[in-house]
Amino acid sequence: MDLGPHAAFIVGAYAVAVLIVASMIAWVWIDHRRQAKILADLEARGVTRRSGRSDEGKRSDESKP
Repeated sequence: MDLGPHAAFIVGAYAVAVLIVASMIAWVWIDHRRQAKILADLEARGVTRRSGRSDEGKRSDESKP
């Protein structure tokens, strides 16, 4: 495989792209773990999610057909 006179640029561009994608994957993975820990800490303290609430937050006209 001959990349011609621009081989260094092509290989360098691919190397930078791989480095950026790997960094973004690591960043998302680390952030996911951090957010999961924060959520677990909040749930351990008794803080609930809004989606877990009962019908008390709904308007009265929403339940009418």
